[in-house]
Amino acid sequence: MVSTVKAFVDLTRLHFGPVWPLLFCSGAMLGFEASGAFSWKYLIHVALIGFLGGTGGIVLNDYIDREYDRKDIEAEGLTRYWRPFGSRPLVKGSISPLIALVTFELLAAATLVLIFFLPFPQSAYVAASLCYCYGMEWFYQVKKRNQRLPVSQLLGRTDFALFPAAGYMAVAGPAPLAFLYMATFYPLAQAHLGVNDLADVRNDEARGMKSVPLLYGNRGTGLWIALFSSVHIVLLTLLLIPALKQGMFLAMLLPFTLLGAACISILSAPTPNRALRMLPLIHATIALEAGIIITDAAMMLAARS
Repeated sequence: MVSTVKAFVDLTRLHFGPVWPLLFCSGAMLGFEASGAFSWKYLIHVALIGFLGGTGGIVLNDYIDREYDRKDIEAEGLTRYWRPFGSRPLVKGSISPLIALVTFELLAAATLVLIFFLPFPQSAYVAASLCYCYGMEWFYQVKKRNQRLPVSQLLGRTDFALFPAAGYMAVAGPAPLAFLYMATFYPLAQAHLGVNDLADVRNDEARGMKSVPLLYGNRGTGLWIALFSSVHIVLLTLLLIPALKQGMFLAMLLPFTLLGAACISILSAPTPNRALRMLPLIHATIALEAGIIITDAAMMLAARS
């Protein structure tokens, strides 16, 4: 029983579970701010959609790559970082592919049921976003096995970037602000992918994956990370930060500092070990930025009430 629970925790990467509702709710809070209304019940509803939908995507990731993951040559490192008990359950055999597929289907079905109870047309927008994200996750995993250009990376990370925008649409429907959020988050999603791929380059080489380091080398990946991080900071500063309260604007300096420090460190030594050490800074950047946006929207709503 205990081993089964550990296997499911590793399969779902449960310790990263709070990230999904955090990102989804950051978009939702902007939607509440835009509409001028707020509901705790609705926010919890949206947070559950984010948690179940995001966790389903993680399981789908493992299911699609189940045969390729058997070729891994490093059992520690990134696997230990992403999975608290350090195992890939589908490779180890502690969870069968059928059970993993059923787990994904149950998570996706539960997410769709929650989406169904959103008001229309918000429910339609979020359902379409969910289907797009799952479809793009499949495309990303399959396409990166055979490509000469980073098509899978450039298109595949639109699913991650769409996540907070879908949270906005769950509340207020499609609007320019939702797409601005997506546009500013997309470069950070690309930088995150570059750091993750650099940390896992040896396994990707063994799998035959055409990740960014295998297309452009470690130095090129360092430049990829720095470029997309810079674009993210510029876009966020120009497009989203002007709408924040002054205190929240100053608070954004912290995640910017963390992101900049990670970029400088990786550029100075673009190695898998360095990327793995910097990955928590990238995740902290994502979490802090989402938290700041949530806090700012909450302050705006409180000021109106």
